[in-house]
Amino acid sequence: MKIRNCAGITNPSFLLVHPESLALHCHKFQLILSNKRRSGLFARFRHSASARTFASASVSKPDTVQLHRKHGSSSLYSRPSLVEMKNERIANRAKVYQFLQGLGIIPDELDGLELPVTVEVMRERVDFLRKLGLTIEDINNYPLVLGCSVKKNMIPVLDYLGRLGVRKSTFTEFLRRYPQVLHASVVVDLAPVVKYLQGLDIKPNYIPRVLERYPEVLGFKLEGTMSTSVAYLVGIGVARREIGGVLTRYPEILGMRVGRVIKPFVEYLEGLGIPRLAVARLIEKRPHILGFELQERVKPNVESLLEFEVRKETLPSIIAQYPEIIGIDLKPKLLGQQNLLWSLIGLSAEDFGSVVEKMPLVVSLSNSPMIKHVDFLKDCGFSLQQVREMVVGCPHVLALNLDIMKLSFDYFQTEMQRPLEDLVAFPAFFTYGLESTIKPRHKMVAKKGFKCSLSWLLNCSDEKFKERMRYDTIEMEEMETMPSFDMNSLMEPRGDESDSEYEEDSDDDEQV
Repeated sequence: MKIRNCAGITNPSFLLVHPESLALHCHKFQLILSNKRRSGLFARFRHSASARTFASASVSKPDTVQLHRKHGSSSLYSRPSLVEMKNERIANRAKVYQFLQGLGIIPDELDGLELPVTVEVMRERVDFLRKLGLTIEDINNYPLVLGCSVKKNMIPVLDYLGRLGVRKSTFTEFLRRYPQVLHASVVVDLAPVVKYLQGLDIKPNYIPRVLERYPEVLGFKLEGTMSTSVAYLVGIGVARREIGGVLTRYPEILGMRVGRVIKPFVEYLEGLGIPRLAVARLIEKRPHILGFELQERVKPNVESLLEFEVRKETLPSIIAQYPEIIGIDLKPKLLGQQNLLWSLIGLSAEDFGSVVEKMPLVVSLSNSPMIKHVDFLKDCGFSLQQVREMVVGCPHVLALNLDIMKLSFDYFQTEMQRPLEDLVAFPAFFTYGLESTIKPRHKMVAKKGFKCSLSWLLNCSDEKFKERMRYDTIEMEEMETMPSFDMNSLMEPRGDESDSEYEEDSDDDEQV
């Protein structure tokens, strides 16, 4: 059987079939049918298979060739497998770990961190950190810093800090305290915090000093602890215009939790008898007192004062005069000063308590100046008993400028010509200015012909003294008592001047 004409076939795929090719397949089909050992079903299956083979060979072959060409161009089987890539990464990490261990760096905390694939890149990071002044110990304290790229992380952050005005000489300590800054984004993390600080009235030229003193602030959330601590301080009476100065001098406040730190501290001082507004004024002047540990330091110090014969009702005055007294290591100082004054002038424990009440700063005075002042009073002719009375009456005689005391005493002897007993009765004489107060008042009293005590002469305001100069005689009921600290003076309305200018806080333990 031969097919001469294919015009009757309408399937487009068969238009490519050659007549001889079709005749050949039909001939094979006849041979299969002639084989009596084959079943009819098998013959039909072979016919169907033959037709599919024929169509596949005729139509699909070009696509198959094209597919093989695409596979060949992608080089699929020339790439390493996932297992091989994983093993390579493990091997590279092992080399990096070996390099770090050779430097003394413990890489245990780096297991979950993406690290450079080569030792050379890791060496670059370590060398850069060491050039900044960080030691191997510093890196071991925060090994995650090794996950920071020199070009993408470290240099942009340090350049930004430098543009703000942070001194390069402080970079080492800055990074020791807050190495996490190297992970930060300048635009997303750092710049918004700086803008927020400026919004708290911290002057732009003070921002670098704030960051140098408290670099951890760069990691705080804007609407978290920082905003609540500021709002609380304003709420208790800290003047809004003083906030910038308070935070400039003690930026650690921005990291303090109100409920756990600031509020308990304020309420404890209130419980001792210091009015809340007075506490606010103390914070304005000495903001670092908020850093005193309440349980570990403040409360034990108050108990120590009571142990050394200080009366409970005088605690508010003591703290208001010298807030540092509740933040220093107080008990050894109390014991040391008590023993010194006992050895110098025989001061009793009760009298020592009185001295602390009148001049809390006595707990921080150096031994040498105190000895010199006692020797000076003795050289002036005062007996040991009189020196003791003068110290108890006005402890400031142990801390005043010795040269000025000498000038005042010379004037007392040569011009005023008063007996030493007058100074024993009013040792505060040494606390008044010679040129501004003592000389002019003495001349006016001498001109009037008055005979008065040193207390009546000095222990009053200029307005009150002018009023007294209009008297014909001195009334005994106007005799003034020894000057003392007035808590109300701490809560008087503030003037236009502000304490917000930046200044480095001196050591808490003031030495005179």
